[in-house]
Amino acid sequence: MGVGAWERTVLLAALFVVGLTWPARAADVAHAVVAGGCFWCVESDFDKVPGVLETVSGYAGGRTDNPTYKTHSADGHLEVVRIAYNPAVIGYRQLLDIFWRTVDVTDDGGQFCDRGNSYRTAVFVASEEERAIAEASRAAAQGSLGHDIKTRILNAAPFWPAEDYHQDYYQKNPIRYNFYRYACGRDSRIEEVWGDQAHTGLTG
Repeated sequence: MGVGAWERTVLLAALFVVGLTWPARAADVAHAVVAGGCFWCVESDFDKVPGVLETVSGYAGGRTDNPTYKTHSADGHLEVVRIAYNPAVIGYRQLLDIFWRTVDVTDDGGQFCDRGNSYRTAVFVASEEERAIAEASRAAAQGSLGHDIKTRILNAAPFWPAEDYHQDYYQKNPIRYNFYRYACGRDSRIEEVWGDQAHTGLTG
C-alpha cells in the first residue's frame, strides 16, 4: 500500500470515529434552570457537582425582554442559573435532590439577607416529564425535611444571561464573594434547615 493510500485510510478511519462520537457528545449535554437566591452562590455550589459542565447566571420569569441587573427586579425576573450537565453522569432528579439542600426551601420571601421576589426560589421545567420529576423530587425532599417546601415549580421561561461581571463572580472576586456569603448567613441557615443533609452532593 502506498503512502497516499495509507493517508486516505487513516483519514477515513478518523472521519468514521468522529461520525460515531459526535452525536453522543451532543446528546451528553442537558440543561436545568433553577432560582436559589443570589446567583453567584448557586453557580459556586453547582460548579462543585460532578457531571455539571457549565453554570451561567441570568434572569428568567419576568415580563420583559433583555433584563439587566438594574431592571430585572422591577420587571419581575428571578435571579437564576442555567446548569449544563452530562446526563450520563448525573440525572435531572439528582440535580434537584442536590438543589433543595443548597437553599432555604422554607422561605418564600427571598433567600437569607436578600429579600423580595427576585430572590425567591424556583425550578423552571421545560416539559411534563421534567415537571413530574421535579414534583417527585420536591415531595421526597419535603418528606425528608419534615416541613413544607415553599419553592415553586414553574414552566420554562426565556433565559437571559446576566452581565459578564456576574459570571463566575466567586472566582473573579473571592474575597468579596466569601465575605458576602458569610455575612448573608447563607451556609449557617442552610445547615439550620437541613442539618446533616445540608449541601449533600457538593464536592470540595
